[in-house]
Amino acid sequence: MSKFSYKAVNRGGEHITGTLEAADRKNAVALLTSQGHFVTELLEGSKASDRDNLIPSFDLSQIKFGRRVSTKDILAMTTQLSTALKAGLPLLNGLELIHQQQTKIGMKEMLADLISQVSSGQALSDAMEKHPKVFSPLYISMIRVGETGGILEQTTAQLASILQRDDKVKTNMKNASAYPIFVLVIGMVAVTIIITWILPKILKTIESTGAALPLPTRILMFASHFMKNVFSTAQGWIVIVLIIAGFIYFKRWSHTKGRLKWDSFKLKIPILGNVLRTIAVGRFARTLGALTKGGVIILEALAVVRDTLGNELLGKEIDVVAEKVKRGESLAEPLSVSGYFPPLLVQITAIGEETGKLDEMLLNAAETFDAEADSALNKFMAIFPALLILLLAVIIGFIIIATLLPIVTMQLSGGM
Repeated sequence: MSKFSYKAVNRGGEHITGTLEAADRKNAVALLTSQGHFVTELLEGSKASDRDNLIPSFDLSQIKFGRRVSTKDILAMTTQLSTALKAGLPLLNGLELIHQQQTKIGMKEMLADLISQVSSGQALSDAMEKHPKVFSPLYISMIRVGETGGILEQTTAQLASILQRDDKVKTNMKNASAYPIFVLVIGMVAVTIIITWILPKILKTIESTGAALPLPTRILMFASHFMKNVFSTAQGWIVIVLIIAGFIYFKRWSHTKGRLKWDSFKLKIPILGNVLRTIAVGRFARTLGALTKGGVIILEALAVVRDTLGNELLGKEIDVVAEKVKRGESLAEPLSVSGYFPPLLVQITAIGEETGKLDEMLLNAAETFDAEADSALNKFMAIFPALLILLLAVIIGFIIIATLLPIVTMQLSGGM
């Protein structure tokens, strides 16, 4: 019999600690579970005191952070797990170590559940499958590959690399778009204030002269009256509510029924479409290479890859490719026929299939596609702010011209 120290949560939600004797870890967990306790930590023998001295413990009841588990949290967890496995720690010990270092309730609860299930004899991939909002199908497939082939150390390292790449792209896009979006919002607020409250006083004076107003001035007056009515009448607020409701509906539509149409439209946008396509190609090469290297058969790998591209149209193309591969065709040929994948990817895939080194070729090519994606993204983010500023300049310029044009016209008419 071995002695175990434990931390758990009872049926009343209270955090408890104690010790018990059991034949092994599995029996200890079963005993505590039968008593109505949810185990959050279980250490054997002298490891408990040693571990407590080395790693600070946290009481869930004292933590004030949110329960949401972010992609950055999962990236950090994956990197830590990969490091722990490389250092020779058993999987369960690695998870317990990561659990002890967490300060967020969401991560601690999720990791406690994983530890509990793995301690009970379940596979890590099966335990992660019960958290679909946290772990993607790709993540679960990679972990399952590592468990099946005994290469969990390598697959977690590959997962960390994939997650780091995705996080880098998202961070770059957010950072690059923050300033232009800020300028656009401030500019539109300023234009709204000018049109709604300042211009009516000026235009009222011009309108009182009875002179014929130029078309730009009439358009501006219409916009001014419309904006004022929007913010000062019940009908206007109804319009605002309808606009907000329409935006919410569009957002839901673009993620459900209309996702295919919306993703197709995004690929047709100049510059941006090329950026999205290049990012997707890089993900395709890296993910498919990592899965096939782990021993996943090509059809199963394609089924996982299609959901990582971030575009439903490209996902549908992968479905077509998978169907043709299922009928006996090579992978390269249907990729070429689709027209959405670059010739370089098609050639690399063809060479990889011929030489039997498809995984290595794709992983090497992923670096090239990622570099192209970074270059395309930088170009887009260099043009995007300029376009927004140009748009604001055109709007403000129109307002100035429409306001000054009747004054200039009246002065010229009076002078003649």
